Amino acid sequence: MHSLHQYLAFAGTARLGSFAAAARELGVAPSTLAKAVARLEADLAVRLFHRTTRQVRLTPDGERLFRRCERVVAEIDELQADAAGTRAAPQGTLKVDLPVTYGRRFVLPLLTRLQQQHPGLMLDVRLSDQFSDIVRDATDLAVRIGRLNDSTLVARRIDQQEIVLCASPAYLAARGTPRRVDELAGHDAIVFRLPTSGRDRPWQLRQRGQPVELQPRPHLRIGQTEGLADAALLGCGLVQLPDYVVQDELASGALVELLPSCRPEPMPIHVVVPAGRLVPARVRVAVEALEALRGRLKGRGLSRSSR
Repeated sequence: MHSLHQYLAFAGTARLGSFAAAARELGVAPSTLAKAVARLEADLAVRLFHRTTRQVRLTPDGERLFRRCERVVAEIDELQADAAGTRAAPQGTLKVDLPVTYGRRFVLPLLTRLQQQHPGLMLDVRLSDQFSDIVRDATDLAVRIGRLNDSTLVARRIDQQEIVLCASPAYLAARGTPRRVDELAGHDAIVFRLPTSGRDRPWQLRQRGQPVELQPRPHLRIGQTEGLADAALLGCGLVQLPDYVVQDELASGALVELLPSCRPEPMPIHVVVPAGRLVPARVRVAVEALEALRGRLKGRGLSRSSR
């Protein structure tokens, strides 16, 4: 009969990607962990990992087993929390996936304060604008901007993102200020390269109450959000960015919003967690902390009501 220790060794190794990292988390020697996984592979007569000198990678059989093991591990965490009391201090590794700019500006400060409140909590943060498979990657929670397509995730809306079109006063003084959507084609465009496809992200606007999508001819293409704002401040052209990226520059006059009445509808921002499993205490308190972001909407200087 396979021991629980073997499955915990396997799940820890799969989640962290190495025997050494999993051994540190579980408090055992790496050789002990590797032997436990090897015994499990022998007992099941399947290969669970592709091994290299630096890391291990799940095989298809390993991925299937890992999905089931994660549910078991979550239940064990919950049982331990129940045994210690329903409000036991969260502990262990909280693995999160965040969009780069929004994550750095708003989510990471919240999580670090949460870690200060719960010293037993360790943060494992991935900052990327490419969506990952949080079930496959054993991620505890993720923040997603935009419409959600994955029905296997449990989502809770925490915020929204407005998109603004703007340029520097120097650029507008030299090239003129567009007053209508059809005048945008005559201006230099700073465009964002989508990390998933390598294509240019279209501009989203509204005209006479209807959504409009433009594919501007790029004068400058940049694949990083803060770089887009920097280029606009340098007078390189028009750019469309999330409101929170440029709200200070718009307030100070360093940038000017264009066609404010043509802003597109705001994009929802959700925190998502895998469905179909118990929620460990470390995830529950993180989701509760992220719900505080909803209060950010009340104090934003670029809300629709203020235009």
